[in-house]
Order: sequence, then C-alpha cells, then structure tokens
Amino acid sequence: MKQQLLGACGLTALMIVGASPAFAQDDTSAQDEIVVTAQGRAEVLSDVPIAVSAVNAEALERTGASDIRQLNQVAPSLLVSSTGSEANGSARIRGIGTVGDNPGLESSVATFVDGVYRSRSGIGLNELGDIERIEVLRGPQGTLFGRNASAGLINIVSKSPSFTFGGKAEASYGNYDYWRGQLGITGPLTETIAARLDGVYVKRDGFYRNVDAAGNVIDRINDRNRYFIRGQLLFEPNSDLSVRLIGDYTSREETCCAAVYTGLAETFDPTPGVPGDYSTAASNRVVDVMTSLGWRNPGAGDPYSRRVATNADRPYDGKTTDWGVSGQLDYSFGDVKLTSITAYRDYKSSAGGDLDYGNVDILYRAADGNSFRRFRTFTQELRLQGAAFDERLDWLIGGYYAKEKLDVRDNLKFGAQYGAFLSCRLVATVSPNALLRNPAAPGCLATTPNPLLGGATGRQAFAAGLGAAAPVFLAGLDRLSTVSNVGDNNANYFQTSSNFAVFTHNIIKFTDQLSLTLGGRYTSESKDFSATFNNTNTACPTQRAFFSPFLAGGATPLPASILPLATGLVNATCQGNSSSSLNGLNLTDSRDEDEWTGTAVLSFKPTEQLMIYASYSKGYKAGGFNLDRSALGLPQYAENDPRNIGGRGAAFGTANLQFDAEKVNAYELGLKFNGRRFNLNVAAFRQDFSDFQLNTFNGSVFLVQNITGCDSDLGLTDQDPSAATGACPAGDISPGVRSQGFELEASFYPSSDIAVMAGYTYAQTKYADDLAGRNTGSPLDPALFLLPGQLMSNAPEHVVTTSFAWTPSLGSSGLSGLIYVDQRTTSDYNTGSDLFPEKQQDGYTVVNARVGIRGRDEKWAIEFWAQNLLNQNYQQVAFNSAFQGANSRAQVTAPGFGAPSFLTANQLFSSYLAEPRTYGITGRFKF
Repeated sequence: MKQQLLGACGLTALMIVGASPAFAQDDTSAQDEIVVTAQGRAEVLSDVPIAVSAVNAEALERTGASDIRQLNQVAPSLLVSSTGSEANGSARIRGIGTVGDNPGLESSVATFVDGVYRSRSGIGLNELGDIERIEVLRGPQGTLFGRNASAGLINIVSKSPSFTFGGKAEASYGNYDYWRGQLGITGPLTETIAARLDGVYVKRDGFYRNVDAAGNVIDRINDRNRYFIRGQLLFEPNSDLSVRLIGDYTSREETCCAAVYTGLAETFDPTPGVPGDYSTAASNRVVDVMTSLGWRNPGAGDPYSRRVATNADRPYDGKTTDWGVSGQLDYSFGDVKLTSITAYRDYKSSAGGDLDYGNVDILYRAADGNSFRRFRTFTQELRLQGAAFDERLDWLIGGYYAKEKLDVRDNLKFGAQYGAFLSCRLVATVSPNALLRNPAAPGCLATTPNPLLGGATGRQAFAAGLGAAAPVFLAGLDRLSTVSNVGDNNANYFQTSSNFAVFTHNIIKFTDQLSLTLGGRYTSESKDFSATFNNTNTACPTQRAFFSPFLAGGATPLPASILPLATGLVNATCQGNSSSSLNGLNLTDSRDEDEWTGTAVLSFKPTEQLMIYASYSKGYKAGGFNLDRSALGLPQYAENDPRNIGGRGAAFGTANLQFDAEKVNAYELGLKFNGRRFNLNVAAFRQDFSDFQLNTFNGSVFLVQNITGCDSDLGLTDQDPSAATGACPAGDISPGVRSQGFELEASFYPSSDIAVMAGYTYAQTKYADDLAGRNTGSPLDPALFLLPGQLMSNAPEHVVTTSFAWTPSLGSSGLSGLIYVDQRTTSDYNTGSDLFPEKQQDGYTVVNARVGIRGRDEKWAIEFWAQNLLNQNYQQVAFNSAFQGANSRAQVTAPGFGAPSFLTANQLFSSYLAEPRTYGITGRFKF
C-alpha cells in the first residue's frame, strides 16, 4: 500500500493536477473555464474563494458517471458509498458524513439538483440523465443555498432546454448482461418557449450469486432495473425574464442488497490480566450452532467470489419511485435580479430482505411492499441579488422555507429459526459441548440419554452445571426457543418538519484586488414526531415479568455467576425492543431549534491569475429523532424500573430517540492559480464538530448518539465497558471531532488534445482523546469504546486521484481518437462506525479506462470502457452480523472488559462489497 501511495503521490507531484475542468478545445485556448454558481452567482471557478471541485459533462462522461458514486474518481475529498439499500447512500467530504440508513438522520453533505434540495443524499444514487456539471462544495454551507449543511454540498446542474434543435442518443452493453440506453432531445416550440426531454433505461444482472446446497445459482442479487425521465420547458419572452419548469420521474424495481461473511473467528484472552493479546479458537461456537441449523457459507475462503446463500422465502425485492416538479423564475428589474425556486418532491422506497444475510432464518423484512419510507417535501427559495456603490458591493439576500412529511412503516420480524438459534447460542455460551444441543428440542437441549454424557440427557447435564438456578434458567430458555416469525406488525413513525431561514451573502470589493465576503444565516427548525406500534412478540413481556424477581435488585436475585446469562435471556427474547408490550403505545414529541450561522472570507488577487483567500464558517445541521424502536427504554429491565428513560408513559418515552443538532466551526486558507495551460488550487482546512451525529449498529440495535469532546482527562473511563462511567463535567464540553489537512487540485494542458488532472487530499479526521455522549456530558455508549483519539470510519488520511485524456486527430478525415484513464488511490481506513478492527479496509487503487473513435464534430463515437479495470476487491462497509455472536477481538485485548479471567469474542462480521470489474461498449450519436 505504501508503494501505491508513493507512486500516486509522485504522479501528483509531477502533474500537480486535480478536479476536472473542461478539456482543451483548440490551440489558442488550452482550456475552457468552468462557470459555477457556488456563490449564488455565475462565476468563473478560479474566481470563487471557497474550496469547490467542478466536474463538467465531458469529464462525467469519460469517467462513466451515471450517479454521484462515480464522483469518487475525480473528487479526492469526496467519498460516496451505498450499503443496505440502493435507496440510501452516504456522502462524506473531508472524512465527514452521516452514517447508515436511518431515515431520521439528514446528511451532513446536502444534495441539490437544479437548485432543489434533496432531503437524503442517497437520492443522488439515481440515474441523473444529461448533466451540465456537478459542483462539490467543501466545508459548511448555508449562506448561498436554500438548505444549510454542516460538512459540504453536492450541486447537480442538468442541461437546460435550448432554442437550437438537437439531440443525443446513447446505447451501452456490458458484462453482467448490462444494458443502458439514454436519449435526449431539445429544441424550440415557439420563439419564446424551448423544451427538453431526457430519458434513461438501465438493466443489469446482480453481482451476487445466490446458490443452493449443490452450488447451483438460484438467482442474482444487487441487480439493476430502472428508468428515469425528465421533461423541461424554458420560457424566455425577453432578456429580463426566464422561467424554467422541470418534471422528473424515477422508477427502480431491484433486489438489493446482499452481503458476505468476512469474519468468522472466535478469539479469547490467553493471558488474563495482560491486555493487548488474543488467541484464536479452533472453531467459533456461533458458527457451530448455525451449522447445526443448516447454515452454508459458499463464499468461505473467498468472499469476493460474491457467492451467498440466503433464505429463499426472504427476497431482497424492492421498489423505489421518486418524482417531482419545480419551477425557477429569474427576473431582472434594473440592476436587481429576483430568483424564485419552487418545488415539490415525492419519494417512496420499499424493500424486503434477509437481514441476517444467510440461509438460517434469523431476521427479515418481508418483500410485500408493506415496509416503506416516504418523503414528501415542499420547498420555496427566494433570492434578491444586485450591486451597489459603483459595483463595490455585490449583495445577495434570500429566504428559504421547507415542509417535509416523513412516513416510515416497518415490519421487521424475527425469523422462523430465531428462537432455536438464540437458545442454542446461549447454551453454547455456557458450554461449547455440542452433545448438549438439539435445535429441535425445547431450549435447544437434547432430551435423549447419551452415553457420552454418562447416560444423561443434554438437558440434564446442562442443568447440573447451573445448580439451584437451573429451573429458572431452563424455563427462560424454553420460552426463548418459541420466538418464531414474530415482531413488528406495522410499526409506524410520522415526522413533520418545517424549516425557515433567511440568509445573506455579500462581497465587498475594497479594491480590484482585495475583497471581503460576509454571509449570515438564521435558521428556525421544528420537528413534530409521533409513532404507533403493533408487535406480535408476546414472549418478550412474559420473559421480562418472569425474570424480574431474579435480576439484580429483584426479590430473589440469581447468583452473580448466572445473572449475566439470565439478563442475556431477556435481551435475546426482546432484542431491539421487539415486544408486544409496545402495543397501544402512542408516542408524540416535538423539537424546536433556532441557530445563527455564517461565514467571512478575505480574498486577495495580486495578479489576474492568482488569488489567495482565508475564511471562517460556522455550520449547523438540525437535531431530530431516531426512527427505530430499539432505542426505546432498556429491554433487560422491567418497564417501571427507574433505570429506564422514564416509565411507560416514560420508560418507553422519546428521550432516548432524540439527538441534538450538529455544529461546526471551520477555518480555511486557500490559493488558486489560473494559467493558460496550468491551474492549481490549494486549500488548508480545520473543522471542529460539536455534537457530531453518529449512527452505529452493534449487532442487535441501532445507536444514534451525539459525540462531543471533554477537556477533562477522563482517565480511560470513556473506554471501559460501563455505561455509568465517563461523564464529563458540563463546563468542560468541547468539540468531539476534528477534521484538518490540506488539498491540492490542478489541471495541466500540454497541448490542445491532452488533458492531465490529479488531486491529493490529506485529511486527518479524528475523534477527541476524551469523549462524552452529548453536550450534557453524559457518558459515551460502551459500544463506542474504541473511538477516543482515533480516525473516524470511512475517513482515509490520504487520497490521490489522477486522470489522463488524449484526443488525437486521426489524419485529415475529421475523425479523432480517445484514450482516457483515471485512478483513485486510498490509504487504509476502518469501515465501521464503532471502529472494530475486523472492519478494517486496507488501502487500494481503483482504475477506470476508456478508448474510442469519434466522428467529425463528435457527431458519433464508439467507445470501449472498463470500470474498476484491475478488478480491485474492497469493501464499502463492514458490520456486525445481526445477533450472530458478541464482542470484537478489541474487547478481548482491552483492559476492563469481560470477566476478570476470561472473555470470548465470537461476533460474526459481514460486509457490503464494492462493485467488481465491469466492461462494455458504448455508442453515442448527436444530431
């Protein structure tokens, strides 16, 4: 990996190049400047005193970008990934982003399409159609665009209608039986009205092969089957007025997303009391239990074969529809320009899935369309912009309003084998002796006398080891083994949010060389939340009531040696608060926030080609509600236990569902040089985040917690297994996450037919050395004990991107060739938000390439292409396999975890893999 990075950095040093400006067009002008709207005005990119990467249509076409994930290849500070659903994705800028698929969490990186805010960044994973450019703005945003964002912004601008008739047709075919067709046509309807129509159709087989016991392929998972259509009208009766109307519709019916097993080892501490070492057991007892239930792992030894075995009754079928209409009015009266953007969006996604990602039926969501998330969003933005004082002041003021209704319905259920599996897992925790177990028997305990057990049954032998506690524990095991095909029967979450903001962005030109930009924003955000539950798991409240007298603090507590097992029985029966005791529970709550944010930028242009700037920005992302019942109460305790968050009426109240607003103070120094054949952009940055919103799946529940720092030395109490230790004094709260580093971007045009680009981002994005769980100073959740002082997940320190394009003329016929290659080299990083070492991803390089021939004036082109040309294997996100074991090897090696003499880590780990090599041919035609 070091050699890869050194080579990539060396190439960068030779080229010193970066994001993708337009390619050379002729000998007299080595490059065409990209015009962007990153400051709410049409400006040349090199004159914008903020860190922004702009990728034009030609660069997007060459790197094969059909959605925002391919921007990774040309924007080194950006990382976009998708995990459990193609309907969701995570975008990170400078290592900062929002993790996971929880619909209650908005993205730290906002996405706009044609000036319209898309409430979740995963919506950018749709087909985009014909695009003019994409701008990636780095750092807090809020004084220019309608919606504020704490980490950055992706601004997608589609091609608008033209009063000149023209069109484009494109067809592609590739491996995995990939078909893609795209058609666009534009032209005048009258002298004042132009229209445009774009459409895309995509179909492809899945990357994962679902195989039966004989190794035969049953079906494929992670396929594509989608279409997209966008229609536009442009009305321009005169030079002062422009009205652009856009309507679009996307449909996706796909099976997504499968995962493979990447970690199956069981580890233990061979030297109790000596931290830092671990040993690997001969087998993993969780794997043994699953095997006894018919588990198969066809990808064993080679997860990148992408061979999986899932339950045939739990398909990943899903359907997503996304449509909307928008209207943009631009009217100039005198020296003032009014812009109004009005939009309505309706997004609905439903999907099923085998959520244990194996053929043992543990956890699923039925693919019947009855589980869904739906966003209905109305937005209105108004801007006034003008100049004053002999154009020494370029001013902009605006207002923004958004109303969103979010409906989530969940039907997450334990599978038919859940009770048998969990009871067997608990028995194996007590004793790895397989002779004790029979998954078909009550409590998973064998009832047939066995001579190898001295003539006793497995049940008798197991009970003998428990002593007087045996009747209680056996009764709990029997009850657990009955949990089958139960869970949510429509858990409904409703959230209505309103966002109102006023903002201003003003450029004061003291001289032709020196300018000061001042921007401010006031945001008022409110969220109204409600939820209703209906759950069929009747075993949970019965188990709780049965064990209540025997747990700590009860009337007849069990011995300390048995108590953790009894608590585990209750937890296993009620995982994630799957309980019929929720029935009839109607939750309501609301949040109201008001926040001032802003920016100040001082820029100086000593020459026409060079600009230097320094900036400060304060950013903000609203708090909200965790739309997941697993955060309600603490299921191992009775409902009226004071250790719960309130009591029913309070024990299952909404305090645990809430998370606070995410805030950031950002500082940046930058330099931009714009030469005839060479451009260079440099930015050094530091960003301090308070109450960073983190979403983590710990194998059984989703944790949404604010991460904040503590100026006091917590003495490693934030890194121990106790939820009661590690509190931070209220007066010592400080930022919990810092992202700092520098970026290099540039482009080099040695001749009219060669364009070379590259970029390098060094971002040290890490947690503070001492962490608390909220701005109140509450302790960090024990599941996050590895976070203090470490780099964040999916935040590599080093990223290098390069690209080379050569378009030589082929004789005097008007034909030209195309040779294009780009690469992204990434250093090591951890893919899990809890930073478990099993989720580590080594550094890697991804290469795309394209070669072709083009006709005169590029009226036609035939191109051969490859994405991930070298077939680089890497994972997007690794995660704890649901309910399949407990503990990472990090807990084995950490002091203070487990029993004084022994701790076992047998958690299984799964991973969503990145796409393998794809290749094909594309034909393009313009008219």
